[in-house]
Amino acid sequence: MRIENAGDLERILSEARVIAVVGHSDNPSRTSYQIAQYLRQAGYKVYPVNPTVSQIDGEPCYATLADVPEPIDIVDVFRRSEYLGGVVEDAIAVKAKTVWAQLGVVDEDAAQQAVDAGLNIVMDRCIKVDHRRLIG
Repeated sequence: MRIENAGDLERILSEARVIAVVGHSDNPSRTSYQIAQYLRQAGYKVYPVNPTVSQIDGEPCYATLADVPEPIDIVDVFRRSEYLGGVVEDAIAVKAKTVWAQLGVVDEDAAQQAVDAGLNIVMDRCIKVDHRRLIG
């Protein structure tokens, strides 16, 4: 389902426990690092997914979604729009519940692919901003 209204966003954020951050940087000045830290502080189990990084803050970083050791509720995407389709395919393969594409990340074909597979899709929204606004 394409998710755009506050009620559905709040439900997804409230029910989620495990978030995989695709494109998680090991650089504290990068937005993906900062948002992942915020999500950890908010109580989520966050798995970094980035094939170019082996560890972030002493924790393992995973090369692919398939390497994440537990079921994923939200795949938070910090990749350019042209890569969203591949991330959606990977999210479908691991049976993730939701793909959340950060601000500026939009691909209508990838969104339709997610919907057709039964995943929730959120595009062009910051998970941190929505969490703060809806959950607190």
